[in-house]
Formats: sequence, C-alpha cells, structure tokens
Amino acid sequence: MTTGLALLASLLWGTADFLGGTAARRLPATGVVAISQGMALLGLLVVAGATGAYDDPIGYLGWALAAAVVGLIALTGFYAALADGTMGVVAPIAALGVAVPVAVGVAQGDRPSGWQGAGLVIAVVGVVLASGPELRTDPAGSRGGRRPLLLAVVAAIGFGTVLVCVSHGARTSTVMTLLVMRASSVGILVVLASAGQVQIRAKRSDLLLLAAIGAGDVGANAAMAVASTRGLLSVVAVLSSLYPAVTVLLARSVHEERMQRMQALGVAGALAGVVLIASGG
Repeated sequence: MTTGLALLASLLWGTADFLGGTAARRLPATGVVAISQGMALLGLLVVAGATGAYDDPIGYLGWALAAAVVGLIALTGFYAALADGTMGVVAPIAALGVAVPVAVGVAQGDRPSGWQGAGLVIAVVGVVLASGPELRTDPAGSRGGRRPLLLAVVAAIGFGTVLVCVSHGARTSTVMTLLVMRASSVGILVVLASAGQVQIRAKRSDLLLLAAIGAGDVGANAAMAVASTRGLLSVVAVLSSLYPAVTVLLARSVHEERMQRMQALGVAGALAGVVLIASGG
C-alpha cells in the first residue's frame, strides 16, 4: 500500500511537471502556478467540507504555511527551468531534493532494511545519471544553459523541504495541510500580481490544461502525504521522487527530446531501485 501510493505520487508529479513545463513555454511560470493551484484549491475546499477536515486539530498549520512559501518558490522556478531548459535534464536534477527528506528521516530514526538501503542508493544514483551529459549549453542555442540548471537546484532544495513539511503536517490532517498550503501560495501570488510584481494570465483554452496540472500536483502531494504516515519517510521520499522518469519519457514522446544513453541507464537504475525498495518493505 505504502509503495503503491508513493509510486502513484511519482506518476502524478511526473505528468503534472511535464504539463506545467509545457504550459510555461507560452505562459508566465507564475501564472501557471497561480491558476493551476487556484483550481486545485477549489477542489480541496469541497473535499475538506465533505470529510469534515475543517474540524481537525491545527497542528498542521505551521508546516502547511512553511510548505506554501518554500513550495511556491520551488515550483515557480521549476516550471521556468522546464520551459527554458531540456526537460530530460531539469527534472532529474530537481528530484535530487530527495536527499533532504532522506536525511531527515534517518535522523529521526528511520532504519531501512538492507535491500531498501541498496534500493535507495541505486535509485538516487539513477536520478543523477538521468541528468545525463547535457549540462552544457546547447550549441544550437535552442535550450539549455546555466539558468535552468540553477533554477533546478533551487527547486530541488525546495521540493525536498516541502516533502518534509507535508509529511509532518499530514500527521494531523492531510487535507488541511494541502488546503492551507494551496490557499497561502495562491494568496501570495495574487498579492504580488496586484502589486505588479508577477504576471498571472491565461486564455480560456488553457484552463483545462491548468486544471489537470493542479489536480495532478495536489493528488501527488496527497498520495505522498498518506504514504509517509504509513511507512518510512526516507523510503517514501525516494519512491515519490522518481517522477523524472515520467517527465523524461513524456518529453521524448511529445516534444521529441532526445534521451542520451546515460539518461536511459539512469531511468533503468531508478526503476531497479524501486524494485529493491519494494521487495525490502
């Protein structure tokens, strides 16, 4: 159950990231985040009312607010990196943020089994290899350069921190953690847009795509949050962070991005790590 939820989170995140990066190629990254998260917020408001989550203890509040601020910076930077760079390179780099919750989980007493430990190492190495040999500027000038890579590193640190915050908030209330997180991030962007600091715009034809992005992101967060309450944070974090494989494959299929041999080896290694982690659980 725990493994399945964590892998579902990877599938949803990978798909949402691909769609978000694609949308950010023609829309402001801040607009993609604000509108997609706003639409996800509407769904969470309904879910919270239907499940009685509004009456949950407020132990989640601090974690949700922290996740909102950090997650907003990370997600906006990530979509911008996906738009400006090569998705097959940016996504794996951002996934290296898994080191943050793994370190926190071990510090809190997580003790993965031998097979799980080996799987964790192989999966992380797979993510590194999936970054591929393309960390240089594209000589054709089409995509690449240092800016997307720096944004991906910022996103990695942010995503890892958000995983920790959401997993702690979920111990009190998964739904309210996600609701407050979305409400806060959307509110911040609306205030910044009102002050003329960021752009929030989209066409009516973009709304379905943005809704899918928001649903995928919040669904992934929910799956990861529930999994973290049932299994080791260090293991759940790695399984939930295998989404680059999904993003890379979608980018290859839809945008015809080439995947280098090293990247293919990295994706295969990440999947092998999943098998070992699952067999050890």
